[in-house]
Amino acid sequence: MAFTLFPAIDLKEGQVVRLAGGRMAEATVYGSAPVETALAFAAAGAGWLHVVDLDGAFAGESRNGAAVEAILAATPAEVQVGGGVRSMAAVEHWLERGAARVVIGSAALADPQLVRAAARAFPGRIVVAVDALGGRVAAHGWADVSDMAATELGLRFRDAGVAALLFTDIARDGLLTGANAAATAELAAATGLPVIASGGVRDLADIRTLRAHPGIDGVIVGRALYEGTLSLPAALEAAA
Repeated sequence: MAFTLFPAIDLKEGQVVRLAGGRMAEATVYGSAPVETALAFAAAGAGWLHVVDLDGAFAGESRNGAAVEAILAATPAEVQVGGGVRSMAAVEHWLERGAARVVIGSAALADPQLVRAAARAFPGRIVVAVDALGGRVAAHGWADVSDMAATELGLRFRDAGVAALLFTDIARDGLLTGANAAATAELAAATGLPVIASGGVRDLADIRTLRAHPGIDGVIVGRALYEGTLSLPAALEAAA
């Protein structure tokens, strides 16, 4: 896959939100019609969407399933789904309902064999989320920070056949402070795997900087689109 820009649709209690620094208590609501948001992004030219069930990430199982399924049914874009995926049954559930890729986060830390089994069963369709706070991996909706370095988690799956790693700098997420291109590139260089950047993206300069790094294959963009510091057509052009 060429460098890909993924507009983000994060779901909390059925609403489209963005968090600040990963804190659920600091969720800004941007709408109550997730399908309309997805269709608007697709109409603006997005070929991929990144959809996350935030409540599910904390609960360990789907909490906004109806909204995610509605997006999958309605949008012509490819959809990457994450949040609360902790079992093979959950992986199969989303793939059967039309997800192009499934993101495994907390389970990658607690149950690496799940990632390996899923990647074998569904080649090219499993993404591992490497969510880091201060360089350490966080899990369970980013509420628990482990002792494992982000690079160590990525190396765990270097030969597993995953489609990509999704690196989020939690401290920057939703704050429009600029992407952490250096840490993202470091993870890509260490693992040899394609890495998608997430967290802090503000403007076209971020897109161009990330795209220039070998090994960084994509970027998640959220608040910048909702707040208007970045227009989707311009971002897609820069990504391409």
